[in-house]
Parts: sequence; structure tokens; C-alpha cells
Amino acid sequence: MPGPDAVGKSGPHHPRRPTMVDVAREAGVALRTVSRVVNGDTTVGEDFAERVRSAVDRLGYQPDERARQLRSGRTGAIGAAVRHIADAHPVLRAIDETARAVGLTVVAMSTEDDEERERDAVMSMCRRRMDGIIIEPIAQDHHYLQPEIDAGLPVVAFDRPAAGLDVDTVLSDNRGGIAQAFAHLTAQGHRRIGYIGDDERIHTGRERATAFRDALSGIGGTLDGMVHPGPVEPARVAAALAALRDRPDPATALVTGNFNTTVAVIRALGADFGGIALVGFDDFGLADLLRPGVTVVAQGDEEIGRTAIELLSARRANRARPTRTVIVSTRLIPRGSGESAP
Repeated sequence: MPGPDAVGKSGPHHPRRPTMVDVAREAGVALRTVSRVVNGDTTVGEDFAERVRSAVDRLGYQPDERARQLRSGRTGAIGAAVRHIADAHPVLRAIDETARAVGLTVVAMSTEDDEERERDAVMSMCRRRMDGIIIEPIAQDHHYLQPEIDAGLPVVAFDRPAAGLDVDTVLSDNRGGIAQAFAHLTAQGHRRIGYIGDDERIHTGRERATAFRDALSGIGGTLDGMVHPGPVEPARVAAALAALRDRPDPATALVTGNFNTTVAVIRALGADFGGIALVGFDDFGLADLLRPGVTVVAQGDEEIGRTAIELLSARRANRARPTRTVIVSTRLIPRGSGESAP
């Protein structure tokens, strides 16, 4: 007798997924009743609804998501285009958790700081008819999204504005955070403070470098050779660190402009970590376990992610509402690396 895996003349047998028709037959109700129960219609009588639910459980029926999307015009999914999906991304985690709580699924793609890759990712999400897009912008021009917005697509930018678009936006207090870091170091007695940060073509890199220049000028410090923005690449960061330490009047303290720069500086310092006071912008895992612990200016990552979803939900509910820009405060966390005297 052939076993369960035997192949007949017509080819292998593949189990068929149960359909609404199967559920209706199993429950002894009309097909329309099954459709109403599956789609959350609360006006169906409890007896009929329970018969349908029981049949669904017995058969293992799963609603056809594609058909539901066609009927409603909504996918229940939103896109998130972020800079580096391979890295720990606490804001994306907060976006995902908040989205799930309101019944949305997040489809995330990485742009890797590349404008063309960003556009490809975002337009791919548009073609898939996402219910909205949350973007961590990198491009210098986002006009390509305007037709989608005009057609009703809700878009929220976070961490930096979307260039050329009037959309809801969630930003960190970049200037305030740098001011916190600088004031903390000057309170320890430091006056020769250097800065290594992100590329200034990026909004956050530009805002933080500008805020640092303002702070250094405010205490009468020289800007010459003390501010080093640029791509976050290990060789570039190491060269900037060497330039700050090898001066005739070497820097005694350092502010780093983001998590990746902070880590690159710590790697470049090696055994010398702790020999120069350091405050990093962005908190990160293990920062409290290093010796000394890394003093950081922490962004409100959870608040940024939660606010992004709240703005997107509000836009979905009312596409005509005025756009909002929300600034989320930062918080200085002293752990040891930024508390040493010159």
C-alpha cells in the first residue's frame, strides 16, 4: 500500500488550505455569516459567531490577507526606512513595539546612508501600498515622495527632516544635547574640548557640529583643528582623534556626535580609554559595563518611536490636519568617562 508520501499519476498531493466555504459548511451557517465574523462584525448573534469561531479553530482556517486588503484598501502594514538596520536601532524597536500595539505590522529596510538606496526602498514600500511610511531621511531632496503624499500616503520623518516635504517630524534636541555634554565637561574644568562627529551633509551631523562650535566659541575657545565632522569610518575617526591628541595644546576632553563615532573612538583609544574625558551623543548597550562607564547624552528613543507612530496614526485618521514637528528632550547620564578633571 502506498505510503503518505507516494506520488500518483497526477503528481504529489498538496493539502488544500481551508476556505470560508469550508468554514460555512462546517459551522452550518451562510457564507456571508462567516465573512462577517472573520471581519470583526459585532452584530452577528453570539450563537452563530461561536459556531463560526469553533469551525475556524477545528479547520485551522486563516483569513486571506490579500483579499481583505483589496476590500479595505489598507494593508495593515507600514514601512520604516532607517539608516543601518544591521546595527542596534532602539528607535526602530520602539516603532515596532508601538505599531504592534495598535495592530500594525512594520516592514523595515536599510538605506545605509545612500540616497539612491533610500529612494529605492521607499518607492518599493509605496508600490506595496503600505498604510504609511516612517523614514529616517538621508537624501538631500525628498520631492519624489510628494505625489504619493498627494495621493493620501501618510509619511512621518524622524531624527531629521525630510528635505523639501511638509510632513510630520520627530527630532531629538540635538543642540540642547550637545550643550549638555559641553557644559558637563566645562564643569569638570575642561577648556580644550574637541569634537568628532557625523558628516555635516546629514541634518543631525550638521546640527550637532554647529552647536559644538557655538559652545566652544562661547567660552573663548579656538575652533581651529578642534571640530572634526565627517563619515563615520574607523580610519577617519582615528585620524581625527590623533589630530586632537597630538596638538601642542592637546584636547583634554572629547564630545562624540553619535553612537557609531563613540564606539570608533573607544576602539581607537584602546588601552588609553579613560585617559581623555569623553561624553558621547546616544546611549548604547554595554556603555555602563566599560571601565570607566561611558558618559552619554541619551536620546529619548522610546519617545521618538512612540511619537512617530502616534503622528502616523493621527495622519491616517485625518489627512487634512496641520503637520507637526515634535522635539524630544535629551538626558545626560554620567558614568565615569566624562567626569575626570583635565
